[in-house]
Amino acid sequence: MPHTSAVTLHDLGYTWPDGTPALHRLSGTFTTGRTGLVGRNGAGKSTLLRLIAGELTPTSGRIETVGDVGYLPQTLTLRTDATVADLLGIGPVVAALRAIESGDVDQAHFDAVGDDWDVEARAAAGLEAIGFDGDDLARSVGTLSGGEAMLIAVTGLSLRRTAIILLDEPTNNLDRAGRAALSDLVDRWAGTLIVVSHDLELLEHMEATAELHAGRLETFGGPYSAWRAHLEQDQSAAVQAARAAQQALKVEKRQRVEAETKLARRERTAKKTQASGGIPRIMAGNRASKAQASAGAMRSGLDDRVAAAQAAVDAADARVRDEERIHLTLPDPDVPRGRRIAELTDGTHSVIVQGPERVALLGRNGAGKSTLLARLLSVEADGGSPAGTLFTDRVAYLPQRLDRLDDALSAVDNVRRVAPETPPGDIRHQLARLLLRGDAAERPVGSLSGGERFRVQLATLLLMSPPAQLLILDEPTNNLDIASVEQLAEALDAYRGALLVVSHDRHFLERIGADVVLELPGDGTIRRSAALEAISK
Repeated sequence: MPHTSAVTLHDLGYTWPDGTPALHRLSGTFTTGRTGLVGRNGAGKSTLLRLIAGELTPTSGRIETVGDVGYLPQTLTLRTDATVADLLGIGPVVAALRAIESGDVDQAHFDAVGDDWDVEARAAAGLEAIGFDGDDLARSVGTLSGGEAMLIAVTGLSLRRTAIILLDEPTNNLDRAGRAALSDLVDRWAGTLIVVSHDLELLEHMEATAELHAGRLETFGGPYSAWRAHLEQDQSAAVQAARAAQQALKVEKRQRVEAETKLARRERTAKKTQASGGIPRIMAGNRASKAQASAGAMRSGLDDRVAAAQAAVDAADARVRDEERIHLTLPDPDVPRGRRIAELTDGTHSVIVQGPERVALLGRNGAGKSTLLARLLSVEADGGSPAGTLFTDRVAYLPQRLDRLDDALSAVDNVRRVAPETPPGDIRHQLARLLLRGDAAERPVGSLSGGERFRVQLATLLLMSPPAQLLILDEPTNNLDIASVEQLAEALDAYRGALLVVSHDRHFLERIGADVVLELPGDGTIRRSAALEAISK
């Protein structure tokens, strides 16, 4: 079935309130069907989705959409005060139904309900299908795991009658069953989907891939793997073209030098002949004039050829991408192999983390992985039983929700809160190594992308002194672009401290060399098993 335009961008621009440009004269089209939107962190993917959804107003240009728009934000799990009904996208409708049931006949309530009189029944059926109680509509998001919140929100998409759906990192925190359910939903979707994701498996379910790069939006007809192969082939050709253009420029410059040498030799010969009186003065003058004119024409032609060759080099170089890399160098915490770092317990059995072990904590959504970490770190005072003991106070924790940052403060000021003795220049240098430079480091964290927020939080860990002996990461690949995930894995692979990592990304766990797996089956127990065996399940 042919695809038609669903979202069209016309010279779209957006500038943050502090004057920092996010998008400038962006034009392009998203067609009906399923499109994966990719690009480096900070390229503007989340900002673009918020503009299309109407959460932000363009500072220039315009957006055309064919139909209404539904939006699943990347920061969904930060809204801990929201309810399950809000996650499902039916909060206002449910509130209106409650008002009508109480006898309030305000027309605004009937307008809010519209034709959705059976929305609670459909919501209950949807919740029960994914293992929740149908009466959970008033439950707080703060009582859900990140994966549970995301799965409920995705389920809510089936309750909405919108033509265009925007998903920003929908697989964040989802376990493998949840990711499979999401992929099935995507495959069955009849409308328009625009999906921002670093999940390679989900991106393979897309019909098209759009990339936001260097301020331009380009679309390729095919899933991520086909687009990536096309990009690599294009970049290989671009590198070859750049080399050929550079070689051609060298040839033109050499010929220009050789021509100047010949012209200088001719001028010396002409002057000698004129000085010897071998030819009449008038004839010598005419010859000199013609020679000068000829030399001028030759120089002009050679200059034009050099300029054309330089233009060809510039054009060829522009096709070659200069991909920046984040530079992560985790400090060596000097953890001996026999050093006990932590003990985790379920009340009956205990598991010791010893030396620089790399421990993967696995379990389905809602099994209690994040709760276990919170209790271990004593950051959750809910009266629950302790989850174990830490034998070091040098612990760095990267939470799943990244809610320890102050959105009103800049990246620099957020880091300064936990490293008050670190000179501001050192903080800016560390942020620059994480590709947060200039305006990005000074902008309020609330305006940064999820990947940029992650790097701010990561900077707070890197500047710990003395360095952490235990690094606890809860879903660290959330919101990171694909290249940054690989670079984070490289840094963790070289880390010489103990690691305790919660992740549903099997490739990431394998890449960091997880050598111990602790599984939470959901019955309150902890099981220790061989890493590769558990990860491959």
